Amino acid sequence: MDFKKIKAPSTTVTYDLEKLEKGTDNIYESIIIMGRRADQIAVEMKEELSKKLEEFASYTDNLEEVFENREQIEISRFYERLPKPTAIAIQEFIEGRLKWRKPRRQQRRRS
Repeated sequence: MDFKKIKAPSTTVTYDLEKLEKGTDNIYESIIIMGRRADQIAVEMKEELSKKLEEFASYTDNLEEVFENREQIEISRFYERLPKPTAIAIQEFIEGRLKWRKPRRQQRRRS
């Protein structure tokens, strides 16, 4: 995911409930879909950040030495300024960029 191209708001926004019910006609289903997508986005963001910060990891046992790397600080600030995963998921849902499917319920057999 290219986080530089994200157009989701980075502040709190009030949404119209009709927009959030757009694909499901049920606000609760919509919230579950957006919540699951937000979890996926959070995992992606965390993995990407961990990979980038791994380059700066020092494997010394001395706790007295703390190194501040300018590049590491800039990377951390970039990720702090990004919109929250929930805001990104809501934006994707409203724009119709999310795909989901309902799992089929298995019918019980009566014996």
